[in-house]
Amino acid sequence: MAKLYYRYGAMGSSKSANAIMVQYNYQERNQRCLMAKPRMENRDGERTIRSRSGLSTECVFVEELAEMDLTGYDCVIVDEAQFLTREQVELLVHIVDDLNIPVIAYGLRADFKGNFFEGSQWLMAWADTIEEVKTICWCGKKAICNARVINGKVAREGEQIVLGGNEAYVSLCRKHWRSGELGNFRDLKL
Repeated sequence: MAKLYYRYGAMGSSKSANAIMVQYNYQERNQRCLMAKPRMENRDGERTIRSRSGLSTECVFVEELAEMDLTGYDCVIVDEAQFLTREQVELLVHIVDDLNIPVIAYGLRADFKGNFFEGSQWLMAWADTIEEVKTICWCGKKAICNARVINGKVAREGEQIVLGGNEAYVSLCRKHWRSGELGNFRDLKL
């Protein structure tokens, strides 16, 4: 029986690297794995998923899944799933429930303000299995928050979606996210 998995974590928790490694594991067993991401996620170029550790793979866009024949795939992996719409998460549910293909979605749980993204909200609501991918704050505690950093300070206002990586975001524990303390990151002019 196929399942919908949501694996979430703060920025820098190796979600994309994990997704690429799961793809590799499927391929090593001669199984077909389809990688996908939302079209809006273009930091690494179109049709590429790239981890901070340097791993990369080609992918399709989530927006193309509804038109594709997925019956030849053993698994669908979605990166940057927080950017999905409710309708796109419903499509993932259809892939699992009606096509009996497991779907593993990777993404953030919450934005820099601590609010759910649309995709993460519906994945948290409908996933069969929810797993946390852990990383740490500068203090050594578990990081669960994503801080947007502008001019060396934690931003509290702005658009929900601003694409960026290490140059714009840092993972913090809840205490340091609330206080705005960046530790060894405080001297960076991000």
